[in-house]
Amino acid sequence: MAAKRGAAGAAKVRKARRPEIRLPPLTPFDEDGGGLEPDGDYDGVSFTDLDLAGQQGRGARFLDCALDGCALDETSLTNARVIDSVLTGIRGVGTSLAGASLRDVELVDARLGGVQLHGAVLERVVIRGGKIDYLNLREARLKDVVFEGCVLAEPDFGGASLERVEFVDCALKGADFSGVRMRDVDLRRATTLEITRGVESLAGAVISPSQLFDLAPLLAAQVGLRVEG
Repeated sequence: MAAKRGAAGAAKVRKARRPEIRLPPLTPFDEDGGGLEPDGDYDGVSFTDLDLAGQQGRGARFLDCALDGCALDETSLTNARVIDSVLTGIRGVGTSLAGASLRDVELVDARLGGVQLHGAVLERVVIRGGKIDYLNLREARLKDVVFEGCVLAEPDFGGASLERVEFVDCALKGADFSGVRMRDVDLRRATTLEITRGVESLAGAVISPSQLFDLAPLLAAQVGLRVEG
């Protein structure tokens, strides 16, 4: 668990840069236009309390947009680009954002299950509140990302790259960090840190003494250390 140290010996880790989003006046999405379109271009659009389940928005571009209270069950947003946007209270199961790019995005109070973000790129993203079950971030790249006050149940970070990522008042339950590459990852303020796989990949992260105590059995098993009374 590598960390830089200051003069007082305290662990130093570079903090994530948070997005600064100032949305312009928005135009309501025209539902009569037939829903989301593949490779669609949405600039300054608000999506409010819409049922977008099952729609095909792969490759779409969302710039300066707001999604509020929308249903995204089985919605395909594969390879979409979401930039300078706020997503609030979205919900859905099986939403696909595989290969997507999220930059300067706030995701607030989401209720998602099985969301696919494998191979995605997240930069200056805050995920605040809500609960996400079975989040798939395999092979994704996260830079300047903050998970704050949310619950992540069985998230899969396998093979992902994490740089300047913070978990603040966030519960990590059953996390898979297999093959993860970490740099300046701050886990100290996670309310729950439960790792099922990949404890050997935590180099580049910083944890608290109490978390080290909790992880000791996993670490001992990883190096083949037997602990007997």
